[in-house]
Amino acid sequence: MKTPVETIKHSQSGLPATKAEAATGREERPQGTQTLLRGLALLELVAQGITDVKGIAAQLGTPRSTTHRMLSSLVSEGYLHHIPYQGYSLGFRLIYLGTKAQEQRPLGALARPFLEELAAQTGDTVHLGTVEGTQVFYLEKVPGTKGLEMRSRAGQRMPLASTGVGKALMLGFSPAGWGELYDEAVAIKLEAGERSLLSPWPQYEAAMQQYRAQGWVMDLEENELGIRCVGAPIRDVSGKVVAAVSNASAVPYMPKERMLELGPVVLAAANKISEALGMEKTNA
Repeated sequence: MKTPVETIKHSQSGLPATKAEAATGREERPQGTQTLLRGLALLELVAQGITDVKGIAAQLGTPRSTTHRMLSSLVSEGYLHHIPYQGYSLGFRLIYLGTKAQEQRPLGALARPFLEELAAQTGDTVHLGTVEGTQVFYLEKVPGTKGLEMRSRAGQRMPLASTGVGKALMLGFSPAGWGELYDEAVAIKLEAGERSLLSPWPQYEAAMQQYRAQGWVMDLEENELGIRCVGAPIRDVSGKVVAAVSNASAVPYMPKERMLELGPVVLAAANKISEALGMEKTNA
């Protein structure tokens, strides 16, 4: 999909030419449409850091006087803010609209098509989770096609440090806080009379550093014996980790070699959800 800036550059009206327009070489689109698209393109330019009248006019291909009138209108309506001798910045109305847009697009509903696509692609069970205190809260679970049962379910909470979704969420934390989350996960197991499945802390920390560098994580039966998974973080428009997705299956279907192949696949699915949340498109 073209941005308003790309659309303006493609066509002064911003819309495909009609047959009549193509035949005559003239465009006859309503002036209001052209003005609207130029206004949207202008906002995108300011968001990209082009904040002076000269630069904006050059990008839009409009006279400085016309550009100045558009800028003044957007400032008066709160969509832009003007700082004398410094230029223009995005205004409070855009912050308000951005907040409302996030409220109107629930994460689970937005992510569901991508989760189903990943489950269909891999044949494995796919999870979506968010941080709740020191635990992961499972928002969605899409069963795979292998007929496997695992104890995870939507609405369940588990320790961050011992799950694939949780470890992916931890990539958004400062590494200085990983140790506390690790200790809590071990303590929860011990209090339940179970043996911790986590590797010793030095090995765990080294693995997390590697995961942080590559952008996705592995759960090597650290939460449930016989179950392995690959997870990746989901980021919002600011780049903050707000959720995570994981792809899980039984050990016979999840040898280490396949997990290494799945890592970029799961990361790509997470990035699609991130982009739907407004994060800038990534080449990963």
